[in-house]
Amino acid sequence: MASSPEYLAYVLDLLREVPDVTSRKMMGEYLLYAEERLFGGIYDDRFLVKDTPVTRAILADTQVPYEGAAPMRLVDMENADGVVELISTMLPELPVPAPKRSKKQLQSQS
Repeated sequence: MASSPEYLAYVLDLLREVPDVTSRKMMGEYLLYAEERLFGGIYDDRFLVKDTPVTRAILADTQVPYEGAAPMRLVDMENADGVVELISTMLPELPVPAPKRSKKQLQSQS
């Protein structure tokens, strides 16, 4: 079952105070990014975030977003302030994305 655009809008509304939040549709689901870091997603209309020390301390419920995926933490709060604090606190635990290489840089390595 794919996630609904309405549920995405609900989650993005909860995240409105988190800087630079973006979403990317992927195979009927949505990946969620902040400061270009993948922090979670929406899977079957469930808001899941990566399993980190911070999310482990705050969120008890672990769920698998799809078969074969690593377990993630279910965000079961409806309090926007709590969600913003959760995401803001967990972001430093996530890796910074590698800078993208241009086609010219890739070709020069060949």
